[in-house]
Amino acid sequence: MARVNDNYLKLKSSYLFSDIAKRVKAFQDANPGAKLIRLGIGDVTQPLPPAVIAALHAATDEMTRRETFKGYGPETGYEFLLELIARHDYAPRGVKLAPDEIFVSDGGKQDSGNIQEIFAADAVVALMDPVYPVYVDSNVMAGRSGVPDERGRYAGFVYMPCTAENNFRPALPDRHVDLIYLCYPNNPTGAVLRPDALKTWVDYARREQAVILYDAAYASYIREPDVPHSIYEIEGARECAIEFRSYSKTAGFTGVRCAYAIVPKELSGRGPKGEPVSLNSLWFRRQSTKFNATPYIIQRGAAAVYTPEGQQQVKALIDFYMENARIIREGMEAIGLTVYGAKNAPYIWVKTPAGLDSWGFFDKLLHEAHVVSTPGAGFGPAGEGYLRLTAFGQRDQTEEAVERIRTKLAR
Repeated sequence: MARVNDNYLKLKSSYLFSDIAKRVKAFQDANPGAKLIRLGIGDVTQPLPPAVIAALHAATDEMTRRETFKGYGPETGYEFLLELIARHDYAPRGVKLAPDEIFVSDGGKQDSGNIQEIFAADAVVALMDPVYPVYVDSNVMAGRSGVPDERGRYAGFVYMPCTAENNFRPALPDRHVDLIYLCYPNNPTGAVLRPDALKTWVDYARREQAVILYDAAYASYIREPDVPHSIYEIEGARECAIEFRSYSKTAGFTGVRCAYAIVPKELSGRGPKGEPVSLNSLWFRRQSTKFNATPYIIQRGAAAVYTPEGQQQVKALIDFYMENARIIREGMEAIGLTVYGAKNAPYIWVKTPAGLDSWGFFDKLLHEAHVVSTPGAGFGPAGEGYLRLTAFGQRDQTEEAVERIRTKLAR
């Protein structure tokens, strides 16, 4: 028999959302008549914007004609989309990007999981806790984790607790680290970082010669004017940060798949003799070897996001989900629960009632209210005692879910 990668054996038995799916299936099998409302996984429910649909149709028609047919595309993305990203997503924030610093892909999850491949196996990783599970699992698979303790924390990682006491903004590591995963607006807590706090991280990373892996997938949900949309709005960030963006939650592309990563040319790693090595070049080499580009049709759909019609329609989508977030937040607060998030992000981070842990609250909502949520403990030890609800449901179902929870918890 072929030997397996031992690092996979250090992973938890299954992915968080797989565990949830198993519990939900068991409940459905036992209660086939129950009408479930899903506010757990962060999957969108509204149709794609009409401008995107029109662009997808037009691009599909192009593929039927010899003179406009497209085969393999550029590994980093078509120039028409790269230019639009730089012009619309960054230039208005005072950030100048070159097209070859932008890498279009088929998903932010893939990018945030794959980026670790260009770093050394012994790189020290700092993780927010609670944390998006992909950051953890991809580094476990790469052999950087060591073994987990009884709380599920891996000995090789540096954990940065994000709690109500520190406003879900982690303290700087008290030791040297090489890679720092930050996600703002945050999944799962909904917290944001203001410029002074983000500048502290940039200064730390430059001082330690570390790299910040900055997940900005929810930047379009920011409502408050003093919250940065990109880490590159902070002076010095081009020398120490890689940023990830996605069209999944911005324009409803969860089933279409398109995202991009920014790797500035100033950003360097260290070679075997201590010499600087361009991370932009390494990521290009990795992508050109393992990835055959996001399909032309999909990139045309993404480009339509930046048309005047697309911008209006995307804004309407985000407004819809943020109104859902307000409904959930105010509904939970009205029944006496402590709630965070939902102001600059589509996630609602709910403190569990006294006497219930995260999975206990999950089970109570599932079995009594028939509402699917996500237990905070699934995002890490510091997530224990919390529950995540998402704003991506239908409006009527969102309102019904809030009413169901209110009725059951009021007993």
